[in-house]
Amino acid sequence: MKKHKQNQSIAHLSATLLGLLESKGYKPGTLVNYRRMLSRISVFMQRRKKEKYTESAGESFLDNYLTKKTYSIPYRQHIKTVLRRLDELNNGTDYNLTKRTTEKPSPPPFSKPLEGYVKFCRSIGNKENSIAKKREFCRDFLCRIYDAGCKNVCDINTGYICKAVLSMGNKDSYAVIRSFLQYLYRNGALSNDLSRIIPKYRRPLSLPATYTDDEIRRLEAVINRTTKTGKRNYAIILLASRLGMRSGDIAGITFGNIEFNCDSISFLQNKTGRPLSLPLLPQIREAILEYIRHARPDVKNDYLFIRTRAPFEKISTSIIRYTLTGYFKAAGIDISKKKHGPHTLRSSMASSMVNSGIPYDVVRKALGHTASQAIKHYAKVDIENLRIHAVDVPAPTGTFAMIMQGRE
Repeated sequence: MKKHKQNQSIAHLSATLLGLLESKGYKPGTLVNYRRMLSRISVFMQRRKKEKYTESAGESFLDNYLTKKTYSIPYRQHIKTVLRRLDELNNGTDYNLTKRTTEKPSPPPFSKPLEGYVKFCRSIGNKENSIAKKREFCRDFLCRIYDAGCKNVCDINTGYICKAVLSMGNKDSYAVIRSFLQYLYRNGALSNDLSRIIPKYRRPLSLPATYTDDEIRRLEAVINRTTKTGKRNYAIILLASRLGMRSGDIAGITFGNIEFNCDSISFLQNKTGRPLSLPLLPQIREAILEYIRHARPDVKNDYLFIRTRAPFEKISTSIIRYTLTGYFKAAGIDISKKKHGPHTLRSSMASSMVNSGIPYDVVRKALGHTASQAIKHYAKVDIENLRIHAVDVPAPTGTFAMIMQGRE
């Protein structure tokens, strides 16, 4: 959150930044690298007789420094990171592990209607992740009709809508735009319900990407459990492959969610907000304890799985995705034509349970679903049970039989 903007001296910013990094557990070697770069920035500003640090001063230093010689990509990135940290402190912005992408703002005439729609979505119980996606779709739509010449909400018509929708590549946005236009009509911003012209689109139902039990075992076996990172990753992947937990739920696990005395893991699902309790299987229990005792950094943090390097914050879902991809490749599993994210382990577990004859209702509860039809697509990959109900191909008759026999 941006708090204030007040240009500060480079000396004060440098001391504050080093103290912040030290408090977050950065290693001495990393602090030395930061201190060296901050010193060079300070010398650069002194030569130009500038005491107060500004973003433009940082940009001037970067342009000047990079023209002296050719530096490696990691070193160039380090320089940019140091400058970004200074900008954050100088602007009063909270510490961010990575650089945040700048959102394209919605056109000014449409800002209030869009925020009103967002408020409405929140009032009916939409999750923040869903709201963020809806905001993104609506902003894209509004930017397109604005560029097409529509400068006010009351000027929205079928022509502008068609131009915008037909140029949008993601058809998943259609339902959101339809809902947004309905909101504008109900609230009197539009005199007609223009949502009816938005084509209805239903994403084709595809079979879930799954891997065999043998491939999952190979995936787990390839993890080097002698390293600290390997111990952490092994526990993470077991939670996905043996319990079918979503990556967001794994990243969000806290010590309070684990009940070692009862051998259970209880948490609110990030996607649905509903509680779910799963058994802490012996192999998972052992892997988690091994990670806590011998691999987890000794820092105060309620989250179970944290980064192996400073700052010691909770892991992200992107770390889980990247890690899993590496293990798939190391295990020699072909992922060239298949999805291979953490959700495929969840799908594989569900498919394996269905193929083993476990009732669908049991599988549904294990996955944390409430709707009775939530796992119906797993029945389509239940090949062995589907084969039992296969119908014999009828013998050809009439003209078709004559053709099959080579007669005209």
